[in-house]
Amino acid sequence: MRDYNNKKVYLGIDVHKKHYSVTAICNGQVVKKDTIPAVPKRLVTYFQKYFPGAQIESAYEAGFSGFHLHRFLEENGSKNHVIHAAGMEIAVGDKVKTDKRDSLKLAIQLSVGRLQGNFVPSKKREDFRTITRLRESFLKHRIRFGCQIKAVLYQHGMIPFDNTQTVSSKWIKSILKMDMSSDIQYTVEQYASLWLHMTAKIKEIDSQLKIQAKQDSHLEIIYQSAPGVGALSARILANELGDMSHFSNENKLFSYIGLTPSEYSSGEHTRQGHITRQGKAILRKVLVQSAWVAIRHDYALFQIYQRISKVRGGKKAIVAIARRLIGRIRSCFKTGQSYRIEKMPEQIKSELIKVNIETGELVE
Repeated sequence: MRDYNNKKVYLGIDVHKKHYSVTAICNGQVVKKDTIPAVPKRLVTYFQKYFPGAQIESAYEAGFSGFHLHRFLEENGSKNHVIHAAGMEIAVGDKVKTDKRDSLKLAIQLSVGRLQGNFVPSKKREDFRTITRLRESFLKHRIRFGCQIKAVLYQHGMIPFDNTQTVSSKWIKSILKMDMSSDIQYTVEQYASLWLHMTAKIKEIDSQLKIQAKQDSHLEIIYQSAPGVGALSARILANELGDMSHFSNENKLFSYIGLTPSEYSSGEHTRQGHITRQGKAILRKVLVQSAWVAIRHDYALFQIYQRISKVRGGKKAIVAIARRLIGRIRSCFKTGQSYRIEKMPEQIKSELIKVNIETGELVE
């Protein structure tokens, strides 16, 4: 048996529900490969048995397993990294993917310092996230049920194809009074019941989020001081980003959210394209929605929007505003001060600003 005392062993772990595929590298050589049951205690027993006295550094890809395994490994002597799947280097032409090959890639890239771990939130912050993510999930279900109601009505000629009526409790009550066959009535009632049920559940979740916000008041105050950031947006941003102290600079923050422009540069030519969208979609959604409101209240952001939109259009301009907005909120956390809004001049404030839904442009 090899002597691993004071040596560094790198473990690449490919995580699945039923098993872990593990590859160990020491001094640049693969020293062990195994498949073991997906039980954190078994994994800790494994490296304690085969690598006694070694300094263990491990890595696995972020996914369905969350951060429970990470915390357990850290508590039991391993320095662990949770890796974003997009951060893995893949060779050109590599078309073979197996669990053992994935664990080997993790171990190799970890051993040569080419892997960068994701930020791991505290247990409390991770628990808080489950509520805002639950709300988002229920909201998607409600939207789907609303679309299904409209689909049934359109299919039977009861509403026009271009119906833009917002689905609401009042609208549902009105359609249930329409003249329709008993079978269609039954179908619509079932979808309507599900829509109303989801609405009631979302209201319950909102009540829970208010309790959460009181416990998180130090974050809540700064987030809600920013223009366009309401109670729900503040909860989502706080739960997903915290106080943003783990981002050493704005570029890392923008990359995490997915608001960084893609780029193709060669020679003297530099071309930037659409945003990468590699981050969390819910954060981009919240920030873009907040940005549309912010430009109506913060004159500094309004001026930036006007300047960019003239050259690149309203939609690209609002993404730039979303970046500016979250960057400024990060600065607020660094200084410990609330967001300072630059007031709109009365002349501009008195003009009615609307948004063209099709183009995203501001029009008078």
